[in-house]
Formats: sequence, C-alpha cells, structure tokens
Amino acid sequence: MENCHRESEHEPLAELARVNMPEEDEIVRVCAELKAISEPSRLKILLALRQGELCVYHIVQAVGGTQSAVSHQLRILRDNRIVKARRDGQNIVYSLADAHVVAVLELACAHVKCEV
Repeated sequence: MENCHRESEHEPLAELARVNMPEEDEIVRVCAELKAISEPSRLKILLALRQGELCVYHIVQAVGGTQSAVSHQLRILRDNRIVKARRDGQNIVYSLADAHVVAVLELACAHVKCEV
C-alpha cells in the first residue's frame, strides 16, 4: 500500500478513530436499528408516531396498508427497541421509544430536506 502524502496529519486522526471506535456488538446493534428504520413502511409508521402514541387501527389510517402488515412492521420496530407498546384496555398503543428516535428521524429528513 502506498503511503499517504499527509501521513503526519492523518496518523493522529486515524489513531483517535481507532481508540474511539465502539465495540463490535454496538456496531452490529446500530446497524440493525438503522436497517429497521430504513424500510419505507416502517419509516412511515415512525413518522406517524411522531405525532403521539397510536393504536394499530389509527396507525393503519395514517400510513395505509393492512392491519396485519402494520402489526408485522411494528413487531420489527419493537424488537429493535425503536418503538414501545403499552396496553390501554383492550388496545395496545405504540409510541417512539425515546427522544433519540425523534432526533434520528429529524436528522434524516433534514438531510434529504423533507418535512417532518
């Protein structure tokens, strides 16, 4: 491999990157969460839940699709700790897991300049 002509400048940065690199299991978890968010129907669900907690029936109204398809996507989001659920009588209501999810959505939409 050829040496970089900016070796003295890049060496400390490369070392800093290596020292601050998250553990492999953390990298895998981040990738799984980003993969879960990146599917269009799941992203629509997350954008709907930015308005507040909703039951499956109202999520279907907001994003379209079928109840079974939305429920399937919610399970994936829940398994990845992106949404949380709680029982309200006979209904299960869903909400975003925490403010970090909102921040990721806002940053991603700002990056492509869409409105959220």
